[in-house]
Amino acid sequence: MSPLLPFLLFIYTPPLIASTPSPPSPSRTSYGLSYSIDCGGTSNFTSNLKRPWLSDRYFTGGAVGTVAEPQHFTQPQERTLRFFPPNSFGKKSCYSIPVPTGRYYLRTFTVYDNYDSKMRNPSFDVSIEGTLVFSWRSPWPEPVARSGAYADLFFAATDGFADLCFYSIATDPPVVASIEIFQIDPLAYDAATAGSDFVLVNYGRLSCGSALFGPGFTNHSDLFGRVWQSDADFRDPKVKVKALSSGGRNVLGGAHAPNYFPPQLYRTAITVEQAGVGLEYLLQVDTRLDYMVWFHFSELDSGVNAPGKRVFDIHINGKNVARIDIFKAVGGFAAFDWHYIAKNLTTSPLSLKLVPVVGKPVICGLENYAMVPLDLPSLPSQANAMRALKESLMVPDRMGWNGDPCAPSTWDAWEGVTCHRTEAGLAITQLDLGSQGLKGYISDQISQLSNLVSLNLSSNSLSGELPSGLGQKYLTKLDLSGNQFIGSIPESLGSSNLQLVLLNDNELEGQVPEKLYSVGVHGGVIDLSGNNGLCGVPSLPPCPFFWDKKKLSTRGKIAIALSCGVFMSIVLLVYVACIKRGRNDYEFGPPQDLLSSAMASKRNKYQRQKMLLEMETQHSDGFVPRPNPH
Repeated sequence: MSPLLPFLLFIYTPPLIASTPSPPSPSRTSYGLSYSIDCGGTSNFTSNLKRPWLSDRYFTGGAVGTVAEPQHFTQPQERTLRFFPPNSFGKKSCYSIPVPTGRYYLRTFTVYDNYDSKMRNPSFDVSIEGTLVFSWRSPWPEPVARSGAYADLFFAATDGFADLCFYSIATDPPVVASIEIFQIDPLAYDAATAGSDFVLVNYGRLSCGSALFGPGFTNHSDLFGRVWQSDADFRDPKVKVKALSSGGRNVLGGAHAPNYFPPQLYRTAITVEQAGVGLEYLLQVDTRLDYMVWFHFSELDSGVNAPGKRVFDIHINGKNVARIDIFKAVGGFAAFDWHYIAKNLTTSPLSLKLVPVVGKPVICGLENYAMVPLDLPSLPSQANAMRALKESLMVPDRMGWNGDPCAPSTWDAWEGVTCHRTEAGLAITQLDLGSQGLKGYISDQISQLSNLVSLNLSSNSLSGELPSGLGQKYLTKLDLSGNQFIGSIPESLGSSNLQLVLLNDNELEGQVPEKLYSVGVHGGVIDLSGNNGLCGVPSLPPCPFFWDKKKLSTRGKIAIALSCGVFMSIVLLVYVACIKRGRNDYEFGPPQDLLSSAMASKRNKYQRQKMLLEMETQHSDGFVPRPNPH
């Protein structure tokens, strides 16, 4: 597909990231939320049309600039801009604007006006939600380079953010002056066909019979923020036309769901002056794309008061695709819309012609949108893992890790990242981040990079332990040398298909998994030198018997288990022996011989006590024993 050339709306006239932790609230329109971002602006303001504008310091990095001739620009948001030097912020730089899930209208204003005094407007690409939508190539048309131009599109946001990214071609810094985003109805513009599978890029939004109008430019309202340009420069100049007006009468049917086309669009129209002449529009397009074309009609001639009085055919690139009778469809002074999808165009410009059948053709407005298929995004789990790694590895801004890691697929992925297409989405297969000044650690989220084949984080200042999820199924090359990793080598590395393992010059310790060491045995390359704490394989010291990887080893656990078993066995035997001895060897009654002796002793003691008692009794009765004279 050729580079996308947006439909440009020309407006002719005579520290990078703030410390605020979150962006301010968006504005609320009568339909939904909206943002108006003054790129490069330093403060919020309200325009002379009462629209609030936000400074973009909340949304992005880059550098700020001012157009060389600000007096040529009537709007403050057109005078300031933001540019993205690729040597400072990488080739891809993005705005991530917080929005709820839904469909949105996006408008950008781009201008160069020699802001950098180099007299050379830049070449760069623009994407929305990972899909290439605009390509700016030097040299720009002089009116665009000096006065700037607007470009717009419709897209769907599904992840809570609208990612608008700019990609540098060579060394050119992408540039943007303002960004506007408006929420639209989820069913608008034939969502059943376009839905979230396409970005609708504007290749022409024309109002017939009136001048430019829309939010930010006039007081005429449009719920979706669309700007409608005069059709004068796009119809065949050889055909004379005349303007029609509703004359102050209301035109019914405008501003209704889901498209909410503005009533102003249907209050003017043009028709041809000469009967029998067709009315043709020529719109520049890129080939090999499908285009969604919308036609807007209303019958503003009170003389046409019945069906069949004005009938004409619509020819697209010479093919008759429809017959239109406005009064038959909706009656007089009522809005009528019809759209058609032109498939796989092979020629440019796109010819849209109204060919008369009865009376003269009439038209109020015209829209043409390239249906750009969404590029295949990164697998969601892997995109989230890469964002986590961006934080944990402290990836510097100069590497440009912004937006989707892999999309658009026509751009280079994040610096040091290689992606490959799978059926489910783009997958990260290689991270080459050696010698990039990284200072963090490896996030556990790296386990989500299931398609990773090669990982190089060598010669940085990374620390912490290696995550247990490291060792993906397809991983063949791992270089973590020259960092300050600590702890043990995870067993998961032994289950991968590694052929090159460089863990040297770290602070790892503990038992080296035997399966990992076998990489060198089976023809691969492994280097574990410079880790004083590693042990257990040839060329390294043996590990202590009882300790392994800063914890009790398997042998130690077995030895302690055996010791505990022996100890418990001894305790159990002693306990059983004590119980048995208590039951068989002890009687609490005295032996029989001791009992007999005690009883005899008691009888003798009783006889002696009795005899003494009798002698004391006699003495008390006056009988005094006389001593024996002999």
